[in-house]
Amino acid sequence: MRKRPKILIGMAAGLVWAVAVLSIGRQIPVPMAMMQPTLMGAAFGPGVVLALMIGVLAQRRFNSDAAIDGQALTGKAAIDAKVLQNTVEQVVLALCIWPLVGFFLGAGTVLALGIGFAVARVAFWVGYHVAPPLRAFGFAATFYPTVLAALWVLWRLTVG
Repeated sequence: MRKRPKILIGMAAGLVWAVAVLSIGRQIPVPMAMMQPTLMGAAFGPGVVLALMIGVLAQRRFNSDAAIDGQALTGKAAIDAKVLQNTVEQVVLALCIWPLVGFFLGAGTVLALGIGFAVARVAFWVGYHVAPPLRAFGFAATFYPTVLAALWVLWRLTVG
């Protein structure tokens, strides 16, 4: 099978993941009074993944004679830098959207988003090193839940 169809399958699996994460999240009963701690808890998983990525990249720089002096990254370190950059972008997007998602769709939804995000980012990271379809799944499984949740909130705001 060629690359694009495999990548499309990964993206479709990411969409299925997104629907599952949002569906499961809506079933998690979290009282509104627990919204603030739940939002902080939801951000913990993505934060841990970011810390792991930063640590691995720092280790790769340290162990490379060229990279330790600030040269351009190559090989696995270059891949890890790309993954880290995209993960930072995804975390910023999530932190901009998840608070209103919690308010309109429930704190359980945000908790599920946080757990799903951490798992999907690891899949993206591994996929970047191993296979494009797995990378596509990891990207879609991180991006789509946040975007679908945002669209759901916008729908609730406009339609009721």
